Amino acid sequence: MAVDASLAGRTFPPTPAYDVTERSVSDFAAATGTPYSPGDPAPATFPIVVAFAAMQSLMKDPNVGIQLHNVVHGQQKFVHERPVAVGDRLTATLTVSGLRQIAGTDIITTSSAITDDSGALVCTAEATLVHKAGA
Repeated sequence: MAVDASLAGRTFPPTPAYDVTERSVSDFAAATGTPYSPGDPAPATFPIVVAFAAMQSLMKDPNVGIQLHNVVHGQQKFVHERPVAVGDRLTATLTVSGLRQIAGTDIITTSSAITDDSGALVCTAEATLVHKAGA
């Protein structure tokens, strides 16, 4: 069954705050093969750590109807206002910015506003999820 078109435009509650630590940035850099030295800004793709928590809340919502095992991450883009730094406390608020169905497949576009503890926008993470509902 296709995802209900009324999902488009829906905004989900912010994720719990994520504390950016030297260890979390160093571990992320090592896992992704990104050069990193203590004191450097976090790698440009680090905000996925926070954005992924927002995507999980979308996919786990029983009223949405997305089956995680039927999702392919089709595209990801980051628009930075400033680099992420150790000491940041970040949350992500996901909005479903678009939804269309093509041949029984849901193409879901999302935008996650990642903000610091003062409420300032740090990064926007845009993603496209491709969902093929099970039979």
